[in-house]
Amino acid sequence: MSSRRRTPAPSKRNTVAMTVESTANHRTAFFHDERCLWHGTAGLFSLFLPVGRWVQPPAGAGLADSPESKRRILSLLQVSSLADVLEFTSAPMATEEDLLRVHAKSYLDDFKSLSDAGGGEIGLVAPFGPGSYEIAKRSAGLALHAVDAVVTRRFGNAYALSRPGGHHCLRDRALGFCLLSNVAVAVEAAIANHDLGRVAILDWDVHHGNGTQSIFYARDDVLFISIHQEGCFPPAYGGAADQGDGKGLGYNINVPLLPGSGHDAYLYVMERIVTPAIDRFRPDLLVVSSGLDANGADPLARMLAHAGTFKAMTEQMMALAARHCGGRLALVHEGGYAEAVVPFCGAAIMEALAGASSDIVDPTREMFEAWQPNARQRAFQRGLIDEMAAAQPLLS
Repeated sequence: MSSRRRTPAPSKRNTVAMTVESTANHRTAFFHDERCLWHGTAGLFSLFLPVGRWVQPPAGAGLADSPESKRRILSLLQVSSLADVLEFTSAPMATEEDLLRVHAKSYLDDFKSLSDAGGGEIGLVAPFGPGSYEIAKRSAGLALHAVDAVVTRRFGNAYALSRPGGHHCLRDRALGFCLLSNVAVAVEAAIANHDLGRVAILDWDVHHGNGTQSIFYARDDVLFISIHQEGCFPPAYGGAADQGDGKGLGYNINVPLLPGSGHDAYLYVMERIVTPAIDRFRPDLLVVSSGLDANGADPLARMLAHAGTFKAMTEQMMALAARHCGGRLALVHEGGYAEAVVPFCGAAIMEALAGASSDIVDPTREMFEAWQPNARQRAFQRGLIDEMAAAQPLLS
C-alpha cells in the first residue's frame, strides 16, 4: 500500500473468533417470513416502467418486484433434500432504534404515514401498498437477526430471504424497490451490539448498491465492494472512480462489468479484487448483499452468470470468512426477477453454505454455459478487471 494508506491492525475479536470456532453451531440457517412476500408494489410499475400513457398494466408476473422468485427459492429448498440440512427460521421486526442508526426520522415518519394511508411512493421506482412499513421492518429484521445469529454463533452461517430489498435505499429516500437499507441496518446493529471493529460487505446484485455505498462512504470500519453491470441501475452509473471519502478513501470499491459478462468475469473479480481486498482489510464479519439478477435470463439485466457462479462465489466468501473471522458469514437477499431461474441460483448458494450436495437438477445450467463469452471476450474482460484492481488504493 502507499504511505498514506494504513493497513488495519488485527483485532482481538478476530483472535477470539478463531479460538471459539470449534464450538460454533455449524448448521446453516435460512431466515424467511411469509409476510414479506405479501408486500405489494401498488401496481404502479410494469417491471421498472410506470404504468400509463404508452405502458399497459402488467399481466401475470410482470409486476415490479414480484414475490414469486423469492417464494420459489423457499419452495425449491423445502421440496429438495436440502430441507434436511437447513434450519428454517424467522425473526422479529427491526426496532425503531435499529432503523434510526441508518435512516432519518423524518423519512421513517413519512414512510409509516403513507403506508398507513394505503401506500404510494416516497422515492423513485419504489412503490408500496398498505402495511408495507411493517413488512419492510420485518424484512430488515430478517437481515439483522441473520447477521446476529452468525456473530453470536447460534448458526455457522445464514441466509435471509429479505423482501423488500434494501441496497438502493438511501438514508432519507426509497429507490429501486428498496424501502429500508436492510444490510446497513444489520451491520450497524452488529457493530453497536457486539463491538465489531471491521465489517466487509460484498454486493453481487447486478445493480449497483448505491444506498449501502452512500451510508458507509466516509467510513474505514466498513469495506464495501459492489460488482454490478455497468450503467444498469441507477441508470448510467458505473462508479469505478468512487473509492470513498475522507478516512473512508479506499474502503469503497466498485467493479462495473460490461453487459454480457459471465461466469469467468465474476470469478476473476473475486480473484483479483474481492479476495485481496478482504485479505488486506481482515474483517470481523462478512456480509453479502445477495442479488441473483446477474443470471442469464433476468429481465432487468443483461449478464450471463449461472447457478454455478453464485455457488463458486459463496464458497470463496466462506473461505475468506474462515480465514479472517471464524466463519462468520451472512447473506441477505436483494434482487432477482427471473422466476424460473432464481430458485436454482438460491439453491446453489444454500448447497455451498451447508456444505451439502442435493437432488436438485438445474435445467438452465447447460444453456447458460453455452452462452458464455468466448476466449477473446474473456481476455478483454480480464484486462478491464486488472485495470480496476490496479486503481484501488487498498490493493496498492
